[in-house]
Amino acid sequence: MKMAKYRVLSILMWSLLTIQVYGQNSSDTIPGTFTLEQCIAYALQNTPSVRQAQLDESIAERDVRIGLSSWLPQISAQYAAAHNIRRQSTVFGDQVITVGTKYTSNILMQANQTLYSNDVLLASRAAKYSRLQAEQNTTSFKIEAVVETSKAFYDILFTKEQLRILDENIVRQEKQYKDAFNRYQAGLTDKTDYQRASISLANTKSSKKRTLESTHAKLAYIKQLMGLPPEKDVTLSYDSATLMNEGLLIDTTQTPSYVSRVEYKQLQTQMQLLHLNTNYYKIGFLPTLSAYINYNPLFFNNSLSELYNKAYPTSAVGVQATIPIFTGTKRIQNVKRAQLREERLQVQMEDTQRAIYTEYQTALANYKSDYNEWQVLRQNAVIAEEVYNTIKLQYDEGIKAYVDLIVAETDLQTAQLNYYNALFQVLSSKLDYEKALGIINVN
Repeated sequence: MKMAKYRVLSILMWSLLTIQVYGQNSSDTIPGTFTLEQCIAYALQNTPSVRQAQLDESIAERDVRIGLSSWLPQISAQYAAAHNIRRQSTVFGDQVITVGTKYTSNILMQANQTLYSNDVLLASRAAKYSRLQAEQNTTSFKIEAVVETSKAFYDILFTKEQLRILDENIVRQEKQYKDAFNRYQAGLTDKTDYQRASISLANTKSSKKRTLESTHAKLAYIKQLMGLPPEKDVTLSYDSATLMNEGLLIDTTQTPSYVSRVEYKQLQTQMQLLHLNTNYYKIGFLPTLSAYINYNPLFFNNSLSELYNKAYPTSAVGVQATIPIFTGTKRIQNVKRAQLREERLQVQMEDTQRAIYTEYQTALANYKSDYNEWQVLRQNAVIAEEVYNTIKLQYDEGIKAYVDLIVAETDLQTAQLNYYNALFQVLSSKLDYEKALGIINVN
């Protein structure tokens, strides 16, 4: 429990450091060594998918404010000017009289205040769920960032352990090669022993080269996940004992809760929005009400230079309503379509519940089997080392043939690599299990 609190505190402190330091976008301020907690904290702030989701949150907030802005007064101004080339004529008795002036102009200033609008009401009611939807989308990407970054971290650790084991084997095999060659020179054995030693040594060196080259790609991948600059050199810091003592164990008696999964929460939020949309169409028969006031100074004169010398203003204040009387059953069809969309989403939510349960059972089965295999392979590695040490002594005494030593050494190397591969698998399975339960902490 103390260690868990320490790790949470470490992540929070690193997050604050990330905001203050990494916001400078300078690779010089990025430390060269990362623990797992620091990798996760950095990824939660800098991974492209999370940053894009956070920008989507900001966009959603602006969309909400755009919708709510319709409740505020809308003030506009309109200017017009015209040169009447041919003015209107009218008849008064026997005379034809030309009316109007050569030049006219007006400046209309008007303020409108929405009193009731179905569209604006929908925007007001949906604002909370629109924000929540954007937040949940960010949370979903953060969960993926935690899981994928952790797996990439574990994968690199496994590769490092591979290199360590291969280095130990190379040292051992080089000694065996020298011993076999000296025995051949002394006439105690034929040349096949040191030839086998040469082949085994070359194969191990080739495996080390291949493993070493793979670390470059794996480091590039974790830097991509974290949002680190590609040119930045990083080193991962870890404690194997801590990983095995605290990183592997988890309560397997927990049961999945659908509402704890962000995917299900997103569907619930989407259902709320669809329900609001259905109600929007149901009350579509209500009128749109607004109040207005305007001021419109008119200008007219036969001389352009004197056009704006005198104004003839008009002004009005009033209320207007737009009432939909008959829309050709459009409102009814919209209501039916909205209800069908709700039904469709309900089916999707039920299917998501089944998918979550299946994912939970799969993750639990994988974790249990991987954990058991790790325990078995750990014991196998211990036994393989004991067998190798025994056969090595017997070979040195001339009791066992060199081929037996090679087989024992191969078994030892395989057992050690299988052990660390199983460790990586159980750590990954634990992450999948926590994700299935919906307990991945991104805060």
